[in-house]
Amino acid sequence: MKEDKYPISLLNLFITFFKINSITFGGGYTIVPVLIDELANNKKIITEEEMLDLQAIAQSGPGAMAINTSILTGFRLRGPAGAIICLLASVLPCIIIITIISYFYREFKENYYINAALKGMAGIISGVLVITTIRMAKNASKERKAFSFTLMVLAFIASYIFSINTGLIILISAIFGLILFSIVKEDQIK
Repeated sequence: MKEDKYPISLLNLFITFFKINSITFGGGYTIVPVLIDELANNKKIITEEEMLDLQAIAQSGPGAMAINTSILTGFRLRGPAGAIICLLASVLPCIIIITIISYFYREFKENYYINAALKGMAGIISGVLVITTIRMAKNASKERKAFSFTLMVLAFIASYIFSINTGLIILISAIFGLILFSIVKEDQIK
């Protein structure tokens, strides 16, 4: 019997990503723990380290990180067809939900229970982001951990205490990251 070179069928890939993107709120950082749990722990078709690497690559590209992560994971598991399937499976739930909300916007906006649910989800999303940050920190070197922690604290202070624009904080953080990356690269070359 010929063994399939792909660990998951395109249909299963679509169903998995459609389901995950239908129930996951909060963007790219919240989808990764769910993907790790489903693909690495349950289905055992990708490792946690590979998933974190794909997330790191997804961060560097333009666009929504959840979509980028889905595309990269689909490509890793099934090549170009997998990337397209994961793209569709990631975008369709958003389109469906936004279409439904647009029809009932006024009722949703004024509904106490929906507002309470959204506030509750904000707390849950914060917890998931903390878990993702901790997982990513475990894979970083000691120097990167110290730098990242310092940068995170400074970004928090700049945003919360001094009310500096978030876009400016991200730009400055990116510049610091590029400087650190170039210093580390030079040290590795020598």
